[in-house]
Amino acid sequence: MQRNKISFKGQKIYIGIDVHAKTWEVCVLTESGYKERHPQQASAKTLFDFLKKHFPDGEYHAVYESGFSGFSTYYALKEYGINCVVTHAADVPTTQYEEVMKTDKVDAAKLARSLRAGDIRPIYIREKENIDDRSVIRIRKTIQKQLSGYKARVKHLLHCNGVEIPERFARPGTHWSRAFIKWLKEDVVLLSSSRLSLDLLVKQVETIRQTLLDATKSIRRLAQTDRYRNNYELLMSIPGIGVSVAMCILTEIYDVKRFRNENQFASYLGLIPTCHNSGEKTASGEKTFRGNKHLGPMIIEAAWIAIYRDYGLGMAYAKYKQSMKPQEAIVKIARKMSNIIFSVLKNSRKYEPYRWDKE
Repeated sequence: MQRNKISFKGQKIYIGIDVHAKTWEVCVLTESGYKERHPQQASAKTLFDFLKKHFPDGEYHAVYESGFSGFSTYYALKEYGINCVVTHAADVPTTQYEEVMKTDKVDAAKLARSLRAGDIRPIYIREKENIDDRSVIRIRKTIQKQLSGYKARVKHLLHCNGVEIPERFARPGTHWSRAFIKWLKEDVVLLSSSRLSLDLLVKQVETIRQTLLDATKSIRRLAQTDRYRNNYELLMSIPGIGVSVAMCILTEIYDVKRFRNENQFASYLGLIPTCHNSGEKTASGEKTFRGNKHLGPMIIEAAWIAIYRDYGLGMAYAKYKQSMKPQEAIVKIARKMSNIIFSVLKNSRKYEPYRWDKE
């Protein structure tokens, strides 16, 4: 007797995936509400084979939370014809039970249920070429931090050995210059008869400085590629924005058209305040913790430079500082700069600074 072949043709199959390095916890939901859990190895092919066997001919829709795996899982699933979205963990609707009973099975089921209900808010999916570009900018920032750390270690070692830095190296232009490095290598005498510790630190500083230089050159070359050149020149017209900041903005946001308005763009940068509204009372708090952790601080740093180079921003900062702390005032300037950045990229027009002499 021949068995009837099961087919899910025309039906949507919803898949929630709790992604880990070696394993995936998978929950599959059908349109009728049938649920099946499936722990497996971290492999898109393994999942595809399971779906073809148990839910043949279905229209597969998967979701997983953004995290350490980046977009590799997304592109792997797409290769097998599985429609996939990635979502922020904080944006997934969660019941109290799911908060107190947090397991891989619960998380996978929560994702599948939310996807089926249409409650998933997907994040922006980057093109493959942009992923490495963004990594280059982030790695350069990491290298900068490492260099600062090793420079601090050198200073600490000198202090612990009673070595004073000569007056000729006190000025910023001469600090960590070639002459300063030469002094460290040839003239510094530590308390011990050997100075191996200092030599190792100085060697590490030189190595990291060269790596930082290579990264900076790579970023400059990247800025002149076809996919960035025009927008790069637009951003460079804004006071306070240099090569690193401009390329960080372009590689992090990639396509400004994905933002509906200035508020959404500022929210992505993390430059909007928290808000509490109840009845007739409305209160605004500090900057929201949501937002891009790489861009927000960088825009604030750029704002400190912009207030000295742009008349309008400088006047606005002076006005804000009359009623609030400088650190709070500069955040408002950073928000103004985010509006300028959005406008410049959206309209493809260079920034035109305020000219008091044309009034």
